[in-house]
Amino acid sequence: MAETLTFAAFGGLIFGLLGLPAGYLSGAILMTAAAALAGRPLLVPQLLTRAIFVVIGISLGAVVTPQTLHGMTSYPASIAILIVAMAGVSLFGAAYLYLVHRWTLLSAYLGTSPGGMSQVLVVATELDADVRGVAVVQTMRVVIIAVGLPAGLSLLGFAGHGMRPGNGPLSFALVDELALLVAVSTVVGYVAFRIRFPGGLLFGAMFASAALHGSGLIHAVVPIWVANVAMIVLGGVIGARFANTAPRLLADYLAAAFGSFAVAVGIATLFAVAAIHLLALPVPEVTIAYAPGSVDAMMLLALALHLDPVFVGAHHVMRIIFVSIITPMIARWLACAPADALKAPQEPPTFQD
Repeated sequence: MAETLTFAAFGGLIFGLLGLPAGYLSGAILMTAAAALAGRPLLVPQLLTRAIFVVIGISLGAVVTPQTLHGMTSYPASIAILIVAMAGVSLFGAAYLYLVHRWTLLSAYLGTSPGGMSQVLVVATELDADVRGVAVVQTMRVVIIAVGLPAGLSLLGFAGHGMRPGNGPLSFALVDELALLVAVSTVVGYVAFRIRFPGGLLFGAMFASAALHGSGLIHAVVPIWVANVAMIVLGGVIGARFANTAPRLLADYLAAAFGSFAVAVGIATLFAVAAIHLLALPVPEVTIAYAPGSVDAMMLLALALHLDPVFVGAHHVMRIIFVSIITPMIARWLACAPADALKAPQEPPTFQD
């Protein structure tokens, strides 16, 4: 366990301190995966893993605010187009991985789910999907979008600097709010886990945190260093799954990542262009709002480029809520379906055959 967390912390801190997108998570995954591929024995205890799921859920729920909830009622047509776009990304992306790369339907669906990477990886871990493949595809999607979008928008003349919001000075009221937030979220997460809701610890905690923050009852958020530590540990959990992965299989994963990314971006772009022309919306806001990247990275990007945070936040929060409700249910249905119906398609017969 100490060796695993050391590798994860080393990679996560390097990527995170360099300011790379989803750096603490992606860096921990890459460094731990490299150690696993090199044959090192890696392990993260189940109890620690479950605690991390709750912490990440609480952190993700904090993106919901009364302002973003109000924003959802202000842009109904644009959000409706976004929901259809995300459904198309999941459908056609999963079809691509299933038909072209011969993935199972469960792994293909989770690999292209346009939700938060951490939520999808938690569900993939619990339902015994191809966690290595899902991790590679999801990581590449987040990294490419978060790196490519700022560069592209900067070339169009948008630039600036933003800061991640946090807590104010330490006080008894802040401590009380954090204690209430952790207690309620943990209880709801445990209940969801006990009723076997897929990813229950994370999703239960996330919905409880979202309800408390969205209602305005709680303003405190998980300290950024705590959320970063949780991402590093989750990266260690995922990276350890790369043990005994052949180089050719890893190359296949990368090819699947780039192919599915092209499908997702193509579909999201079509719907974004439609929203811009039909609703006369500004190009940069719609570009960030419709990008299937991580919520944290997209919100920070909106702040850095001085875009409308309510517009961008409302769309991404609605995307996460939609995906967070639909993904676990569809994934559970796929996991419980007959094995013959979900197995990867066979290679087509050759002329000689």
